[in-house]
Amino acid sequence: MENVVANSAALGAVVGLILALTGAGGAILAVPLLLFVLHLSVAQAAPVALLAVGLSAAVGALLGLRAGIVRYRAALLMAVSGTLFSPVGLWFAHRLPNGPLTLLFAAVLAFVALRMFRQAAGSGTARVADAGQSVQPCQLDNRSGRFVWTASCSRALALSGVSAGFLSGLLGVGGGFVIVPALKKATNAPLHTIMATSLAVITLVSASGVVSTAIAGHMNWQVGMPFAAGAVLAMLGGRLVASRLSGARLQQGFAVVAGLIAIGMVAKVVMSA
Repeated sequence: MENVVANSAALGAVVGLILALTGAGGAILAVPLLLFVLHLSVAQAAPVALLAVGLSAAVGALLGLRAGIVRYRAALLMAVSGTLFSPVGLWFAHRLPNGPLTLLFAAVLAFVALRMFRQAAGSGTARVADAGQSVQPCQLDNRSGRFVWTASCSRALALSGVSAGFLSGLLGVGGGFVIVPALKKATNAPLHTIMATSLAVITLVSASGVVSTAIAGHMNWQVGMPFAAGAVLAMLGGRLVASRLSGARLQQGFAVVAGLIAIGMVAKVVMSA
């Protein structure tokens, strides 16, 4: 019992530190760590990871709300859409065999790793190029600082919420790797607003997944609580040193590690087949 609690808290601290140093995308490593170290299945690890991701994101979202940079109406629309589809992903997670589910997670992890490495290497050039191609459907009002709501804006945000919600239930990921690019593509909001709004969405969608899992009796609280506590505490501590380190180099390092873990997950499935 004591070993399980200590190992869970230590793993959570690793995830929290990665979150602080690399951003929301680092949370995707929570499930692989639980798979390799505590030998959980994807269906068992996903709710535990979601609990830690949700609580960690909540801290960042509260800080964003305090600073007035969260676009809460957009976050609410995306969260409602995601909440409706999170139980669908959860339903599939408990019915798919562990092998195919692990391979799917490895594919998503490899995709995130590749995109993060390319973004860190190319930095802001892609953002400038994308911005010049077309006018985003969600435009900020210069006077109020809020979005001008249109049908295309609502549709774009709702669809990204659906994707994030389904993946959060299926794989136990917060969905930041879906939400942040979607907000960049659909809105002209500055990056700090996008990140804060994304954290608010992750908090709400993760909460729905955790509640659904708890009601169904599939949450491993013995692992989940110390894991989440370790993640939140380490994230808060990591924020103190994150600004002193090179963000691009950290993201590239994370991308390499994530890519290697994705290969390891595939190898594990192949070897156990």
